[in-house]
Amino acid sequence: MICRLWRGYTTKENADAYERVVRGEVIPGIEARRIPGFLSIDLMRRERENDVEFVTMMWFDALSSVKAFMGEDYDVAHVPAAARAVLSHFDERSAHFEVLDRRTQ
Repeated sequence: MICRLWRGYTTKENADAYERVVRGEVIPGIEARRIPGFLSIDLMRRERENDVEFVTMMWFDALSSVKAFMGEDYDVAHVPAAARAVLSHFDERSAHFEVLDRRTQ
């Protein structure tokens, strides 16, 4: 299993707008693609002193599934224009981790 990790940052004023874009457009758009091996996506939000950090974790069954999502240059961040418009900065590249142990109850 592969976990794709990405971080983006907004101003406090743009945080709710960014969350709406991701939850209302970005995630549904990814899910609608029905990518073989795509398992799920998690969106997290953390208020910081001067901004708001968002983290996404996407879960795939294998690296080949990540490549089906992003192509051969699969590290490139997937940040649609509507999301870019309200982000102050973000990771240009995603990190990919081999999941060694994931427990759910």
